[in-house]
Amino acid sequence: MSYSYIILGAGRQGTAAAYDLALFGDAERVTLADMNLTQAERAARHVNRLTGLNLADAITLDARDLCATVSTLSEYHVLLSAVPYYFNLDLTRAAIEAGVSMCDLGGNTDLVRQQHALDAEARQAGVRIIPDCGMGPGMGNTLAVYAMGLLDACEHIYILDGGLPQEPQLPWNYQASFSIEGLTNEYYGGLTVLRDGELVSLPVFSEMEIIQHPVLGPLEAFVAAGGLSTAPWTFQGKLKTFQLKIVRYPGTYAHLKAYADLGLYDLEPVLVNGAPVVPRHLFHALYEPKVRAEVVKDVCMIRVLALGSKNGHPAEVTIDLVDRYDPLTGFSSMERTTGWHASIVAAMIARGETPIGAVPLEIAVPGDRFVQEAKLRGFKISEEIKI
Repeated sequence: MSYSYIILGAGRQGTAAAYDLALFGDAERVTLADMNLTQAERAARHVNRLTGLNLADAITLDARDLCATVSTLSEYHVLLSAVPYYFNLDLTRAAIEAGVSMCDLGGNTDLVRQQHALDAEARQAGVRIIPDCGMGPGMGNTLAVYAMGLLDACEHIYILDGGLPQEPQLPWNYQASFSIEGLTNEYYGGLTVLRDGELVSLPVFSEMEIIQHPVLGPLEAFVAAGGLSTAPWTFQGKLKTFQLKIVRYPGTYAHLKAYADLGLYDLEPVLVNGAPVVPRHLFHALYEPKVRAEVVKDVCMIRVLALGSKNGHPAEVTIDLVDRYDPLTGFSSMERTTGWHASIVAAMIARGETPIGAVPLEIAVPGDRFVQEAKLRGFKISEEIKI
């Protein structure tokens, strides 16, 4: 059977997802929808050129126009939302109204929990809603589920993830490889983790430590927002620990935290010469041009450590993924890990491999099934079990 997909947002990750669905999603049609038709058409041509197929097309669609969105969605099997996170709650309602299944790139746990609260409506409509796909949150949680399955019993999960330039340049040591709104959302607020079986809220930029990665060397690891999504709630009562830190190159943490201490990630306007200015908007305007690049030659890493027991003995499982910019397709690693995790989930939704309803990713997507699909796409995922 063939499926039709609509991807709302024709940016980096949306284009990568469209490419993957055209090749691996049993697609009859992949539509890139964006309020900027020129961008959507450019993305569709790029996908068709890379795949050698003619499955991708382009339309104009504004995520804020919910009436038009509902009408458009009804023509497709699955919506993949690749627009900023703050559109996704309304898009979930639109998908349910249109009777269309959906996944998204998420990024804000409070909104995701509101999407999950629409489970009864989604079940009644017979649709599958899986928010918060991508690299992190997303692939890290899915690989954690996979690691848990390699143990007879699991008690503790520790996740590290990050997207970094292959050749960092001072003073930033960073390249923008996804939405600047998504990036600064990670630098604001806190993260709910599971510790000693209890939900604990940690502030961003806390608990910094230096870790030694076997491939990337020394890295700074610290708490950032959003990366665990709803997993701590899901696994409360089943695990003692579920936590995550993001990684950056040494020396990066200090200036990121200094921006936070200055209030540059805040959303409440401040008066500047009598005019209201949102600090985060100012930060976007100043910071993004410094870290933007036309070609992002990056490396992404995810490491999951799972502790528990196997065959009656204490055991630990380590899952490692290291992925790099692909010069053959021109896709950055962030585009691959983010866009392709979402597209794998979208294809599973289309095939009916996930539950009906608005279901947390960590419940909806089996870890072993995801790893099987990821390896088909060339992701190098290693696993080590120590007993």
